[in-house]
Formats: sequence, C-alpha cells, structure tokens
Amino acid sequence: MKIKHQFTSVEHPQANGQAEAANKVILVGLKKRLQEAKGAWAEELPQVLWAYRTIPHSTTGETPFRLAYGIEAMIPIEINEQSPKVSFYNEVGNAQAHKEELELLPEVRERVQIREAALKQRITTKYNQRVIRRSFASDDLVLIRNDIRVNKSGEGKLAANWKGPYKIVEVLGKGYYRVSDPGGSELPRKGFP
Repeated sequence: MKIKHQFTSVEHPQANGQAEAANKVILVGLKKRLQEAKGAWAEELPQVLWAYRTIPHSTTGETPFRLAYGIEAMIPIEINEQSPKVSFYNEVGNAQAHKEELELLPEVRERVQIREAALKQRITTKYNQRVIRRSFASDDLVLIRNDIRVNKSGEGKLAANWKGPYKIVEVLGKGYYRVSDPGGSELPRKGFP
C-alpha cells in the first residue's frame, strides 16, 4: 500500500493542519507550566518540546523521537533512578540492538502511515455522516463564511462570522459556484472581499 504525501506551503496555512495541531499542543503545555510567569516561556520551551517528542501520540502510537531516530528516548529520571535500562546497560549489546532497531525503522514508519491513513478515513466517514449536504441553484442568495485572516476591517476575532448575501451566478460542479455581490460584480475565485 503506497501512501501519498501531502505538501503544504505558507501560501495556504489552512492546509497545514499538522503544524497547527502541534503548535496548539506545545502552547497548551507552555501555559500549564508557566501559570502566572508568561514572560518566561523561552526557559520552559525545551522541556515542553522534550515532552512532546517523547510521549506517544494517539494518531501514530509512536513517539516522534522514535520515528526520527529509530529508538526510544531515555528520560532523565531513568538515569537518576537507575532504571533497568541503565542497570543492565551493555555497550556491545546496545550497539547491536540499536542497529536492529534502525533496520526495522522503515517498517515502523510504514505501519504509522497506515495507521494514520485509517484514522483519517474513520474521521472523514464520521464527519460525512453528520454533514448536511446542501446544493444551490442559479439566482439563490447565500452567505459566505468570513475568514478573519483576510478581514481588512481590523475587527479580527470580533468580526461577523458570515458576510453577504451573495448571488449564485453559475453552478460549476458539486459544491462549486460562481458568486457575485449584490451589485453584480463577480467575486474572484480566491480571497473574497
């Protein structure tokens, strides 16, 4: 089974969901650690990033550290408390085990890709079951979701969620329409006013 990779760019930040999700988790971790000292985030960031990289993620079942380096990270408490990993450390055996882990890494990554694809499919199916499909015809009036990132009024998060009404000029296909404002000026395909 070959899985296609999706590429995102800065031009389309809405498509970069993984980065946004990771940033959200890191921000939540920082907020929990900082409490009132919000200015000290730079000192706490390494610990939050370490936690993010060494905790298994629910989507993959693996830690990002293992997916990158082929082995599980050893957390500092394991060294200080003499865990079995430290107590039974054998340099020759460890080197051999690490070599074997690296040989298995492509299989682990492939398993993770399959697991993520299955999860995405389940989420899509669940979402599609709840979505109420609507279709419009020419001359119907519609509202368009207001994107606060391109809102030129400066209202930001306080701006209205919807703008319009706009008129459907032409039905282009399943869920795609050519739209005009009340004055008859057609809206451009990208970036509504």
